[in-house]
Amino acid sequence: MSSARELRTLTIPRDPGELTAVLAELRNALDGTGPALLPLAADDPAAEETARALGAGEPLAAVEDSESDPTSLVIATSGSTGAPKGVLLPASALRASARSTHDRLGGPGQWLLAMPAHHIAGIQVLIRSIVAGHTPRAVDAREGFTAEVFADAAEPLLGTEHRHYTALVPTQLGRLLDAASDPRGLRALRTFDAVLLGGAAAAPDLLERARAAGVNVVTTYGMSETAGGCVYDGTPLPGVGVHIDSPEPGRISLSGPTLARGYRHSPSSHTPERAAFEAGWFRTGDVGQWRDGHLEVLGRADDMIVTGAVKVVPAVVERALTEHPDVREACVLGGPDPEWGQAVLAAVVPERGAPDERELRRRVRQRLGAAATPKRFVVLDELPLRGPGKPDKRALLELFG
Repeated sequence: MSSARELRTLTIPRDPGELTAVLAELRNALDGTGPALLPLAADDPAAEETARALGAGEPLAAVEDSESDPTSLVIATSGSTGAPKGVLLPASALRASARSTHDRLGGPGQWLLAMPAHHIAGIQVLIRSIVAGHTPRAVDAREGFTAEVFADAAEPLLGTEHRHYTALVPTQLGRLLDAASDPRGLRALRTFDAVLLGGAAAAPDLLERARAAGVNVVTTYGMSETAGGCVYDGTPLPGVGVHIDSPEPGRISLSGPTLARGYRHSPSSHTPERAAFEAGWFRTGDVGQWRDGHLEVLGRADDMIVTGAVKVVPAVVERALTEHPDVREACVLGGPDPEWGQAVLAAVVPERGAPDERELRRRVRQRLGAAATPKRFVVLDELPLRGPGKPDKRALLELFG
């Protein structure tokens, strides 16, 4: 390249009325006339540390950029150590993701931003809007996400003559379905041509409730390294490859036009970060299997619980628990146990009142066997979250002591 492009921070304001400048900077980053951008939340206390760790204000290395396909975004994501990694996303990957999404959903449309735009799922709403040539609207969630603020933002957008889309995490969808005091949120949700759902695993009961209420929910699977969701309702987007290690369930690997260039500051192929990208494939940390021709993601490989030498997949136990009518949400994790190595622990959010733990144990034991049966339960009003709707398992472990 003639000169190295710089990585600059892109501060995402909390006020949705201030997104115009963000969109302008994103356009310049996409066409290569502006610097590569590192999106950070305006109110993130760790933003300065993340910017420093990922080299904001410094030029991209030669292997981190391309004159013909500029690196547009560097998305901060944490590895198992908690140290930030910067995912290098070229313009081609972001545009391919946006175009494939619109093709899958029925054509370009106008988007409602309902989640933080410094995460890949949120900023992709803005990228899709740029590619579609429509101005997005945004939910004003400065005082929290409610059915009222969602409806206030959605109703003006739904009055335009376009197709209409939004993207949510399961917790947001659940709040809209449960908000009987303000049915405008659910009415607006029904009107969207499609509602992408990702960021965390969605309980089958939540999906059933949404579809029964007339909401066109499309589940997504992907991550920052794939420019966001690249598998919709278990089916890969055009050009996306999915490989599962044998025997199933096994580790998932992904390929295709939405793949990232690699990680910032990882030029050597001998580093673990660089090794995740190999021969056009990204080796994820997730475990999955094919079920009726569709990809079923079962959870993180490092979340696998080994209790008494038996492997337990948390997502399968969570599904068994949330299929009980008294359980709205569940998060299953492994905790240290002197006898079994790990014990299966379950945090549940009840649908009504406190569920009968004996009944929940009996249900899991009958379906999955004794090893998968939770040894301990904790009942919560809501699950603690981190990032875009993911359960905070570290906080949950502390609750179990």
